[in-house]
Amino acid sequence: MDTIFALATAAGKAGVAVIRVSGPSAFAACEQLAGPVPSVRRASVRRLRDKQGGVLDEALVLCFEAGHSFTGEDVVEFQCHGSVAITSAVLRSLGEVDGLRMAEPGEFTRRALENGRLDLTQVEGLADLIESETEAQRIQAQRLLDGAIGQKAEIWRRDLIRAAALLEATIDFADEEVPEDVSVEVIALTEKTRQSVAEQLKGIDAAERVRSGFEVAIVGAPNVGKSTLLNALAGREAAITSEYAGTTRDVIEVRMDLGGLPVTVLDTAGIRETEDHVEGIGIARARERAMRADLRVFLVDGQPPELTPKEGDIVIQAKADLRGAGVSGLTGHGVGELVTEITNRLKGQAAQAGLATRERHRLALAQAISGLEAAVDHVRIGTEQYDLAAEELRNVVRALESLLGRIDVENLLDEIFASFCLGK
Repeated sequence: MDTIFALATAAGKAGVAVIRVSGPSAFAACEQLAGPVPSVRRASVRRLRDKQGGVLDEALVLCFEAGHSFTGEDVVEFQCHGSVAITSAVLRSLGEVDGLRMAEPGEFTRRALENGRLDLTQVEGLADLIESETEAQRIQAQRLLDGAIGQKAEIWRRDLIRAAALLEATIDFADEEVPEDVSVEVIALTEKTRQSVAEQLKGIDAAERVRSGFEVAIVGAPNVGKSTLLNALAGREAAITSEYAGTTRDVIEVRMDLGGLPVTVLDTAGIRETEDHVEGIGIARARERAMRADLRVFLVDGQPPELTPKEGDIVIQAKADLRGAGVSGLTGHGVGELVTEITNRLKGQAAQAGLATRERHRLALAQAISGLEAAVDHVRIGTEQYDLAAEELRNVVRALESLLGRIDVENLLDEIFASFCLGK
């Protein structure tokens, strides 16, 4: 296998830059640039030199032996001063070492997967952690990276292997006069697993929202103060405001962090009957986005809203600077209380999140539930269908193996690792 190297920290000027090398020639490369290889897992200050003996930098060098590193291979990290000139010179010198090449995006993490240091859900957790912008995203990604799904799946797998073994033992001894009745234990193990899988499946929608962001739509009639409220929430002039109705023709989006949750607030076109073709398009889009949003804030001015609020939506009096109690984006009256209310309602939705976070996870868990239900049906029919039940359980185990990236995922890997930077 090739030995790979790349800048593991962000490109550009910084206090420190970390350059990572992984593979069978990593220690040889270290020796060529830094002299005798330091003791593993002990930091050593070394002068890095090029082929001609010229000093590149004074750096901290760390070595990790195979089986005790991120990738599972021999790994060397050079912690250099973070100037562009220094990192370029060190990378250039590594490129001159025989057997070394520049890593492809995500290749270090891919090797960690291939060497059993991470499962695929942990890889996805690492990608989410790198992309996280809010506290809720960080916590969810860290849980995934820590192997929460793998730990849960291992419990499911152990119980299903036990259930399948009981069925197969009964099949093998079917000619005995009094075969042991294993159906009660098999059904109990299978039902226990099905309920646990179903619980995780139920929480995917909320987990996906934490990962990608909640949407909150501000809805109301034209000129009711929606854009002014959006600007107050954003703390800047994100939308044009005017005394003339119909100023907002398209959906305006502002991304923000509310209580640690990623939230996109939508300012929609005022909903009313209109003969203006362009405004009509904006109103149609407003209706569509509002209905898809996770939460709607209805600004009303004494008239009932054109759209019917859903359970959990917020209905509030607009332009409180003119009408009293309610919210006013112009003066800020009631905005803090509204933010708190929005945050609390979204936190209620986020609390329903499970461990699984992606559509890929949803498909694997749904496949598992289908197989578990079929297995129970076969067992209840009788011993003549125990072989079919055992095969269903084996298929469920394979679905779980696929979830963790152990089988049948080669076509997914290029897509997943393409989102990583070179140094990961």
